[in-house]
Amino acid sequence: MTSAAAVDLTVQIGALRLRNPILAASGTFGYGLEFAHLVDLNRLGGFVTKGLSREPMEGAPAPRLCETPSGMLNAVGLQNVGVRAFVAEKLPVLRSFDTAVVANVFGYALEDYVEVIQVLGVQFGTDPRMVADVVGAARKAAVKRPLWVKLSPLVTDIGLIARAAEGVGADALTVANTYPAMAVDFRTRKSRLGSLTGGLSGSAIKPITLRLVWEVRKAVRIPIIGLGGVETVEDVLDYVAVGASAVQVGTASFADPRVSERLVDALTTVLEPAKACTLNEIRDRFLTENG
Repeated sequence: MTSAAAVDLTVQIGALRLRNPILAASGTFGYGLEFAHLVDLNRLGGFVTKGLSREPMEGAPAPRLCETPSGMLNAVGLQNVGVRAFVAEKLPVLRSFDTAVVANVFGYALEDYVEVIQVLGVQFGTDPRMVADVVGAARKAAVKRPLWVKLSPLVTDIGLIARAAEGVGADALTVANTYPAMAVDFRTRKSRLGSLTGGLSGSAIKPITLRLVWEVRKAVRIPIIGLGGVETVEDVLDYVAVGASAVQVGTASFADPRVSERLVDALTTVLEPAKACTLNEIRDRFLTENG
């Protein structure tokens, strides 16, 4: 029997070493500071800030969230304070925490990505050539900092997109984003969101995203972070089994703000009966038998 003390949850994502594979996902964890009174941020592998743009954005009209069977729709509209306010107001406080802080960058033109990254010290996600252009420019702007690229699930061949990002310097890939969807009220003949459509997340999308992680794992050698419907420790290990090095926890944080912290505890206990000391053992066994 493997002792709890012997279980190693550390994971290597490129040059970045995380104490465990559990990260809180962008868009559900604010800038991290909003959860500091509820969650011991230092116990997480890290967290991803909400998306940062070159200029502040007000976002979409309310309502912005809508529950759906086995999931949730959101139409937040990428509301954020802008990268300069983030650096001036949020980042100094975040530096006091002993955990990885991953800045989430977005833009509508190549120059947007470059400027935001430069201040920090995808509309392009369906075309391999555009992906290569944006990631290549981001790689130069980021200099030596780790660069993770979040892939769109709305592509014919996600492996092709993944290879394009890897080829120009991505250190890791996050798979994947939400899926376009909608919810209506037939009585009022209106959308249940302030916008006509939104992004579907939650447990409903896990089987789809799990396959995408598997497809990307076959296409690239760099680490993969799985994102989509992670609620339980079994979900975490499912993603690890098909090739993910870490996961991000998103929608589940709305129901339980401390879910990421609880998953860290659960991982230690679940590896014992599996007779595994590291997550790599879980991954390697599955890939060897089902490669």
